[in-house]
Amino acid sequence: MSTIELRHYIIEKLAHINDDSFLKAIKTLVESKANEGVYKLSDFQKKRVELGREQLRKGQLISDDDMQKEIDQWLNTK
Repeated sequence: MSTIELRHYIIEKLAHINDDSFLKAIKTLVESKANEGVYKLSDFQKKRVELGREQLRKGQLISDDDMQKEIDQWLNTK
């Protein structure tokens, strides 16, 4: 059974269940899975992400190796 078929099967079966406690348990399971991997960003974080995207569009990049060298140099000056 494919994922889509399984989803439709479960929906069909759930439509006929009237047990509130069972449905609440299913709701909790579904909500926990649906919220997995969803991040809420603050306005500041959204602005920083947009700034990073803009820098990427403009080609304002630094390689990981170069960044590591800058970090090492910064740490050695403290």
